[in-house]
Amino acid sequence: MKQVTSVLIGAGLRGGHVYSQYALEHPDELKVAAVAEPDRNRREAFASKHNIPEDMQFESYEELLDKGRLADCAMICTQDRMHCEPVIAAMEKGYHVLCEKPMSPEKEEILKMGEFSHKYNRILSVCHVLRYSPFFTKVKGLLEEGRIGRLMSIQHIEEVGYWHHAHSFVRGNWRNAEESSPMILQKCCHDMDILLWLSDSHCKTISSCGSLTYFKEQNAPPKAPEYCMDGCGHRADCPFYAPRFYLEHPRAEEDGLVYAVTENPDTDSVLRALREGPYGRCVFRCDNTVVDHQSVDIEFENEVTASFLMTAFTNQCARRIRLMGTKGELKGDMEAGTIELFDFVSHSSEAIRLNTPTKGHSGSDMSMMRDFVRMVGEGKPGKTDASMSVESHLMALAAEEARVNKVTIDFKEYL
Repeated sequence: MKQVTSVLIGAGLRGGHVYSQYALEHPDELKVAAVAEPDRNRREAFASKHNIPEDMQFESYEELLDKGRLADCAMICTQDRMHCEPVIAAMEKGYHVLCEKPMSPEKEEILKMGEFSHKYNRILSVCHVLRYSPFFTKVKGLLEEGRIGRLMSIQHIEEVGYWHHAHSFVRGNWRNAEESSPMILQKCCHDMDILLWLSDSHCKTISSCGSLTYFKEQNAPPKAPEYCMDGCGHRADCPFYAPRFYLEHPRAEEDGLVYAVTENPDTDSVLRALREGPYGRCVFRCDNTVVDHQSVDIEFENEVTASFLMTAFTNQCARRIRLMGTKGELKGDMEAGTIELFDFVSHSSEAIRLNTPTKGHSGSDMSMMRDFVRMVGEGKPGKTDASMSVESHLMALAAEEARVNKVTIDFKEYL
């Protein structure tokens, strides 16, 4: 396979430190030829890491795309509400596109991106990374083998993790639905996509409930300051005390979350950023609006039913699933890499342990990048396409509408 070249639009955490990492680990397969990023320090740091010359460094995606087609594909990793315009403009210029999820919080923009990928005959691959995990790949395979008979029901839970929720959805970029997108779309369009994939059908009806219950002003401890480092008297017993997390919690560096705080993760730089930056705020005194727990009930056209739960109040980031079929049952833990099968006929059980990486959504991130590079470089079909991503995104938006209005939504009518 020839080396695939790419431009990167948005050099934040996912674009600058996750997806582009594939180019550093597999330089014979992928090279990042240009970058557009408004933050100068971030742009220059990324360019240095990838040996991108100065004339291929741009402040905006408009400047980059005005240069014509500079590479085979474009990785578009801007904020949630900034995907549609660069995605469509890139496809018009001849680029195949990898778009960070969610595609958009706006129904019309989601549909438009899907339509334009067909209009221009471009690959539009949305970063639904879970499809590429060893865990869900195995689960899908077991279903297709008929190991539990006909699938009837799915029970799926996403444990966000108290610390991850505080970082991303209370203090961070995805805290406010009006600025980014609803929690069920931003965090859980992954899960809507998995439920759609496993059910092998289309959504028929959807309902939802949940709220922002805990991370709000009235739950702040007495005399809690605006910032953790402003002499908070609750630092010893508060699980959300910012300096403790960013300097001591292993996931802060393992998952690269500290790079959202500062590009230089040394102690002095982190503490300096926490004194006045958004990640140093008290979790009860932020401008967050997204829910901290939500459940969704789905009926598919083939009569499979699914129940999904998202909650912030867990010790780890984890996804666990239970599939109930006519001849057996499957229980799985993605992060642990374990699957249990029980056969109703033989009354036998089987335990499967997968060798799953601990980083990058259990290996999903790099598997997705490998698939995308081969789609572009070799014309190989991927595990998903734009039409599937459009449907799963609209399922998430329909779930949010159902939650807000306390109704059950007929999905065909919603479309």
